[in-house]
Amino acid sequence: MAKPKDMSFDTKVIHAGEPDPKIEGAANVPIFQSSTFEYSGQKNYDDLKYIRLNNTPNHIVLHDKLAILEGADRALVTSSGMSAITTSLLTFLKSGDHLLAHKTLYGGTADYVKHDLPQYGIEFDFINAMDPTEWGSKLKSNTKVIYVETITNPLIEVAPLEKVVAFAKENGLISMVDNTLASPALFCPIQLGFDISLHSATKYLNGHTDIVAGAIIGNDLHMEKINSKLNHLGGCLDPNACFLLQRGMKTLSLRIKKQCSNAMKIATFLNDHEMVSHVNYPGLESDPSHKKAKELLCGFGGMLSFTIKGGIEEADNVMNKLKIPMCTASMGGVESLVTRPVQTSHSLLSDDELLESGIDKSLIRLAVGIESASDLINDLNQALN
Repeated sequence: MAKPKDMSFDTKVIHAGEPDPKIEGAANVPIFQSSTFEYSGQKNYDDLKYIRLNNTPNHIVLHDKLAILEGADRALVTSSGMSAITTSLLTFLKSGDHLLAHKTLYGGTADYVKHDLPQYGIEFDFINAMDPTEWGSKLKSNTKVIYVETITNPLIEVAPLEKVVAFAKENGLISMVDNTLASPALFCPIQLGFDISLHSATKYLNGHTDIVAGAIIGNDLHMEKINSKLNHLGGCLDPNACFLLQRGMKTLSLRIKKQCSNAMKIATFLNDHEMVSHVNYPGLESDPSHKKAKELLCGFGGMLSFTIKGGIEEADNVMNKLKIPMCTASMGGVESLVTRPVQTSHSLLSDDELLESGIDKSLIRLAVGIESASDLINDLNQALN
């Protein structure tokens, strides 16, 4: 077989990192449902084979595959996206340090930054990642990390990510990016120069709404420190979830292509509908992020958000009348999901925090699945009408 670097992405998602030779000739890696493994002379605690240390055969295959997909030295899977995020932040931030983070983040991340990090003596400032001219004014002598998202949740913005990398390097900061909404199918942060790429693997990487998992991807120097911290915090992924994530990732390329295609058609439809006041989707030429998304990404993603005329009550009416999308949190699965973020992913934020983040209470977020685009559009049309 060709070396991973010579493969196309479509081939990598299936074959990269797979054991060679196959384990007992099995096409799929079996589930190693064993908490511990025979000692074989390891000199380092982190190398002992043990589920909590995320290094069983099921973990190792995923680590290798993820590292190859994003062009990094090393990767780790974790028990959830939040485990990946919190472990990475706590690896490089200690009492007395300062964090810069984009003002519009996934609600769980934003709440952790605002309400948990200060309990560790860690300071923070929110920045507008879309406007590099303001970053310098928030920089402090104790700033250690800058944190952004590839595609923001739920406003679907794409920042000048290359400038984030440059700013971090100029000021000696660790650069972290949550790459969940793009996935390696659309963007490889390490190749652009980011130090750490993070995922809620629950979403697009797995793609089937049946596990919770996270991923951390980076180069050896940073990942060794994160691995040690993760082993102490205990955010390990169960072998059965590893098996399902490995299986789900093999269809990532096919799923993302269909979701991007569906989302583009739906965004165009919504943008032209008289009941819709605004659509957030970088595939639209009118979207403020269109140029940057086209420059940096291999597609515009499978999620969009929009507001309709009539406010919160009318937004709820529309969602309740939809027949195909399930009204719930999360995204990235084969089925379409719809929610008002203030009821789910961003429900932890106060009214003032929502205002600061630019999130309207009536905003509807639609995570587009792989159903027929025409069926989804027809469903949206009957609900809006």
